[in-house]
Amino acid sequence: QVQLVESGRGLVQPGGSLRLSCAASERIFSFQGLGWYRQAPGKERELVAQFSLGGTTIYAGSVKGRFTLSRDDSKNTVYLQMNSLKPEDTAVYYCYALSARVYWGQGTQVTVSS
Repeated sequence: QVQLVESGRGLVQPGGSLRLSCAASERIFSFQGLGWYRQAPGKERELVAQFSLGGTTIYAGSVKGRFTLSRDDSKNTVYLQMNSLKPEDTAVYYCYALSARVYWGQGTQVTVSS
């Protein structure tokens, strides 16, 4: 059972930055997929960014150029650096990992508002 613990929730103004962290209970280098989804009120959960098998990094078009996904395998942690935040980035952000099955974190709230 993989456990994913997110941190970095917050309220930021438009144009601001925030970094989310996700610490895994197992070595992340073995995961077939690793990244972040988000879910805004009344909307479906959507992919934000992920490391996929083969080493590629995929970003949603709406965040490309503003968000950066990174990882520290020595700490079993994946990060999402979010810059130039917009009100439409407001959502609950979920860390996920794909191993034998998909594992989800508990979610962390990000609110972008003036």
